[in-house]
Amino acid sequence: MKRFFLFLVWLCAALNAQEPLRYTVRFPQPHTHYLEVAAQAPAGTPEVELYMAAWTPGSYLVREYSRFVEDFRARDPRGRALRWEKTRKNRWKVYAGGAASIEVSYRVYAREMSVQGNWVDSSFAMLNGAPTFMTLAGGGKRRHEVRLELPPGWKKSISGMKEGTAPHSWIAEDFDELVDCPIYAGNAPIHEFTVAGRKHYLVNEGEGPWWDGAASARDVAKIVEVYARMFGGLPYEKYVFFNLLTGAGGGLEHRNSTWMNTSRWSYGNAQEAPAGAPDPSAPRARRPARLGWLGLVSHEYFHLWNVKRLRPVELGPFDYENENYTRSLWLAEGVTSYYGPLTLARAKLSTQQQLLRAMSQAIAQLQSTPGRLVTPVEQASFDAWIGLYRATENSPNVTISYYTKGQVIGLLLDAKIRRLTGGRRSLDDAMRLAYQQYGGERGYTPQEFRAVCNETAGAVLSDWFRRALETTEELDYSEMLDWYGLRFRPAQGRPQLVTGITVSAGIPGRIVISGLRRGTPAYGAGFNAGDEILAVNGFRVRPEQWPSHLDNYKPGTTVEVLIARRDLLMTLKLPLEARTPESWTLEARPDATAEQKSRLAAWLNP
Repeated sequence: MKRFFLFLVWLCAALNAQEPLRYTVRFPQPHTHYLEVAAQAPAGTPEVELYMAAWTPGSYLVREYSRFVEDFRARDPRGRALRWEKTRKNRWKVYAGGAASIEVSYRVYAREMSVQGNWVDSSFAMLNGAPTFMTLAGGGKRRHEVRLELPPGWKKSISGMKEGTAPHSWIAEDFDELVDCPIYAGNAPIHEFTVAGRKHYLVNEGEGPWWDGAASARDVAKIVEVYARMFGGLPYEKYVFFNLLTGAGGGLEHRNSTWMNTSRWSYGNAQEAPAGAPDPSAPRARRPARLGWLGLVSHEYFHLWNVKRLRPVELGPFDYENENYTRSLWLAEGVTSYYGPLTLARAKLSTQQQLLRAMSQAIAQLQSTPGRLVTPVEQASFDAWIGLYRATENSPNVTISYYTKGQVIGLLLDAKIRRLTGGRRSLDDAMRLAYQQYGGERGYTPQEFRAVCNETAGAVLSDWFRRALETTEELDYSEMLDWYGLRFRPAQGRPQLVTGITVSAGIPGRIVISGLRRGTPAYGAGFNAGDEILAVNGFRVRPEQWPSHLDNYKPGTTVEVLIARRDLLMTLKLPLEARTPESWTLEARPDATAEQKSRLAAWLNP
C-alpha cells in the first residue's frame, strides 16, 4: 500500500510537471496603489514552495520585492484553506497534502515610479514581473499564463509576451520570460509602426498637447532602422517601448521591450546640456530635453542585442534570489552608452557636434573623477551590487562608473580597430561577430569577447585590454584623436578657484556640503560631508553667494570658514587654489587632413 501511495504521488507530480502556472491580476481599488494576484499552481506533492525574485534583470541591486507582499493565503481545489509558513524572506511553503493543485492569493503594494518596480494608481498600472509574480521553487521550465481584470474605464493592456486567447491575457514560456516582460494597463495612446517587417509599439502614458506622439514614434523608428541595418535584422516578432511621461527618470531593458520614464515636456525641449564636465557644485536638476530622451531610447534598445541576447556568461541562467556577479558591465552597459549617442547621429537625429559633445561629457566625467585612479573598471563592474547602486558621498573618490568609463573605452576601442584595419573594420564588426558566436543561451566570457576583438582587428589586443580594464592607468586618447582628426579644445579663460566642495541642492536656505573630491584644498583642510557653511572671514555667506563669494579673495591666500558640524560651531582654514580648467571638449582639428575628415564621416555613416 505504501509503495502504491508513493507511486500515485510520483504519477501526480509527473502529470503536473508541465502544467502551467496561471495568474489572475485584479485592481479592485487602484487609487490605493494595490493589486491583487491569484495564482493556480500544480502540486501533487505534500509540500509546495513558492518564491518571489529579490531583484530584476538589468538592475544590479537586491531590492527585496517580497517586502511589498501582504495577505498571503493558500487553498486546495475545493477552496479549503491550507496551512502555510514563510521559510525565507521571499519564500512561502504550502502544505498541499498531495492535492493536484493549489491556489494562492496575495496583495502587492505598487507605488514605486521606478523602472525596477511597480506602479498602480487610478489612471494606469505598470507592472514588472519580478515584484509581482511568485513561482514554484525548483519548478524548471514551465509556462506561465497571466490574465488581467481591468477596472472600469481602463480599455487597454499591452506586453511583450504572446497574447492569450482571452482579452488582456498573456503567455510566457517560462519564468524568465515572465520576469522580463512588463505589462501596461490603462488608456495611453499607443503608436504603432513597422520596421523590417516587425511590429513596434510606443506607449506614451501621459501624452498630451506638449508631446507629439506621432513625431516621437517616427524618431524611434529611425533608431530601430539603424540598429536593424547594423545587425542585419530584428530578432523578435514585436517590440514595445513603454514611455511613461511621469516626471520620473531611468530606463530598463527587457527581452523585447523597454520601460522608460521621462518628463512630459522633454520631447518639446530642444535645449542641450552645457559642454564640458558637469560642475559638481551646481544643482543637478535640469529640464529633460528631446536629445536626452532619444538617447535613452537608443541606449535601452541597443540592449536588445548587448545584454538580452549577447550577454556575459555569468548573467544566465539567473539566480533571482542572489547576486549574479560579472566583470563585464563595462561592455554590457558602457559600450551600450557609447552606441546610444552614436546611433542618434547615424539616424540623423543629432549632429556631429552633438555627438562629439556627448563623448566629451563622458571623457570629462571620467577624467574629473578621482576614483578612476583607485578602482579598475572590471572591478567596478564586479562591485556593482555594492558600488554604483549604493553610492555614498565618498564614491567619486574610490570608484568609477562602468557606464562612463565603458563608454570611453568603447570610443577608443572602435578607433583602435579602425586604425589597425585601415578603416575596413570597426567595433560594429566585433559586436556583430560576438553576437553570431555568443548570442545564444550560454553567453561569453571576458576572454572570449577579447578574442573576438582580436579577430576583428587582426591583431592581439591583450595588453591594451589589460591596461584599460584591469588597471587604473590613464587611458590614451592619442590614437583616437589622430585617426579622426580631432583634438581637445585648448583651455580657455583664466585660472579658476578650486575647492573640491559639492553642496546639496535640496536644502533651501543652507549651504550643506554633500561631498568632497580627493586631492582638493577642502579635502585636505578637514571639511566633512554634512558640514554647513555659515561664513567666510567673518562675513555671512548665503546660498546664492556660494561659491562666487570666494572670488573676493586672491588665489594663494587662506580664508577662515565658519561651519556648523552636528550643531557645533568651528572654524576651518581653507587655502584658495586656482587651477586652469582642463579641457576635455572634442572638436575637429583646423588642420585635419582630407583622409581624417573621411574617417570621421565614416564613423557617423558606416
